[in-house]
Amino acid sequence: MKKILLSSLLLTIGVSAAPAQCAMCKATLENNISNGHIGIAAGINFGILYLFVAPYLLIVVLVYLWYRTSKKNAEKSIGGNWAG
Repeated sequence: MKKILLSSLLLTIGVSAAPAQCAMCKATLENNISNGHIGIAAGINFGILYLFVAPYLLIVVLVYLWYRTSKKNAEKSIGGNWAG
């Protein structure tokens, strides 16, 4: 119980500090774009997209591997029943 409470507390503290990062990034990007430096904004946008897509890609790969393994196991069990 203590571990769950401590984990919840640490997550709450981490989440409450997260919005400050977004404001800082936004201010930096607005300043750079107004000065004509678009490359930095494009790099940050690419980084955001990379961080957004990576977990979903990992989930898709894991689901595919699970599906493939379960399909092979099902074929083995069906083949084993008919052979006996």
